[in-house]
Amino acid sequence: MSARLTDEIKAWIGREVTYAAPEELGRAAIRYFALATGDDNPLYSNDEVAHASRHGGIVAPPTLVCETNQFYDRPMETSGYFGHSWPLPIDGDRVIRGGNEYEFFQPVRPDDRISVTWRILDIYERDSRENGSLLFVISEARYVNQRGELLAVNRETNIR
Repeated sequence: MSARLTDEIKAWIGREVTYAAPEELGRAAIRYFALATGDDNPLYSNDEVAHASRHGGIVAPPTLVCETNQFYDRPMETSGYFGHSWPLPIDGDRVIRGGNEYEFFQPVRPDDRISVTWRILDIYERDSRENGSLLFVISEARYVNQRGELLAVNRETNIR
């Protein structure tokens, strides 16, 4: 099998990119995400219940911070994807999502202005009988609010 992990691709390890939301997340985004995911937890939309909770107000469903592209202010890719991706110099490949690990540190609130920093942690190669040489790209996204407080970390594996 041919080696796909070239020095040019290895040089991507450690690269970072940061995106900052142009506005606060907002109550509507929280409510719509909860509706779209079928989560009727009153902490996401009911003021009375949310204020009486240990959070003291409306909070977002935990995964919203990792799934929103609210901070991403660029045109949609030709593939139709709208979000962060690593444009590695690989011809004719396709990306398969290999999994995610999430850590949540504190609730996201409607007035949070989210920034995310993506970083490539590692790239390695494995041979597959069915698909030839595969590249595994391990990246991490760290989400913070306007005060620099860590909200969540998303470690993602993409297979190319």
